[in-house]
Amino acid sequence: MSLRSLLTPLLLPIALAGAPLAQCGGDDDDDTPDTTPVINDCAVFPPDNAWNTDVSDHPVHVNSEAFLASIGFDEYLHPDFGTVWQGAPIGIPFVYVTADQPLVPINFTLYGNESDPGPYPVPADAPIEGGSNSNGDRHVLVLETDSCMLYEMYRAFPMDDGSWSAGCGAVWDLSSNALRPEGWTSADAAGLPIFPGLVRYEEVVEEGVIDHALRFTVEASQRGYIYPATHYASDDTNPDLPPMGLRLRMKADYDCSGYSAEAQVICTALKKYGMLMADNGGDLFISGAPDDRWNDDALGDLKLIPTSALEVVYTGEIITEAP
Repeated sequence: MSLRSLLTPLLLPIALAGAPLAQCGGDDDDDTPDTTPVINDCAVFPPDNAWNTDVSDHPVHVNSEAFLASIGFDEYLHPDFGTVWQGAPIGIPFVYVTADQPLVPINFTLYGNESDPGPYPVPADAPIEGGSNSNGDRHVLVLETDSCMLYEMYRAFPMDDGSWSAGCGAVWDLSSNALRPEGWTSADAAGLPIFPGLVRYEEVVEEGVIDHALRFTVEASQRGYIYPATHYASDDTNPDLPPMGLRLRMKADYDCSGYSAEAQVICTALKKYGMLMADNGGDLFISGAPDDRWNDDALGDLKLIPTSALEVVYTGEIITEAP
């Protein structure tokens, strides 16, 4: 959320936070996968959720080439996760807790009116994106595995009294397809959850399959979003810039066979589920969780994959004003 818009669009909410809205996935039953990711006994959203929807047969967006050109055909995928860089873990970490984890107050400093109020079950030593001394987005993600509730914060700082200060925060019921209220952000600029789009070591190396869409960023976005995103983070009305929630897919005929096993698993996921644009940041930076077991050189093969290997799929109209 490094380049969040300073002003939140004044849109009329279509539901309260956490209330059920239209499902994130498509209406076609063929889009529904047989399974949904299960992590620590929690299904990560229903099978027909956008993160779990197979988009391999979705039509290419009519503006695909223009969107990709605005990103740059001289760009390449970039793994924004791995082991350690400059002494800090690379990626967005998360922590599992149980119902016994004490709830603590959260003081929201930037988007309190668009945040789900605390308390949250956040441990005092919860891992922070970029490390405890980071001056970046400082995301903190907590999955409570008894209720399967996901708690996410942006610009999070632990306080001496055990509470936390955060720019904003969102709570997600992993059994629900509910979206954020119209025009609301989350712990991510697009109003999306972060956790379901992360690449994790366990799924890539131990299981050899990713069964969900990935999260990615671009440097410049337009003033608009596509569901399941609910928030934009730009004032630029250029229609060729990608909106939040835009979905990219790897072309079916792109050959990844010469890349590392890790990169091939990610390629397969990108061909089936694609990746959702969730924030302003590095162009085509794919998000994942840090892990000391990652082979950074193997992940580096992603940097050989050019923009031309991708295409934009149509998943809905771009929303620039209140419906």
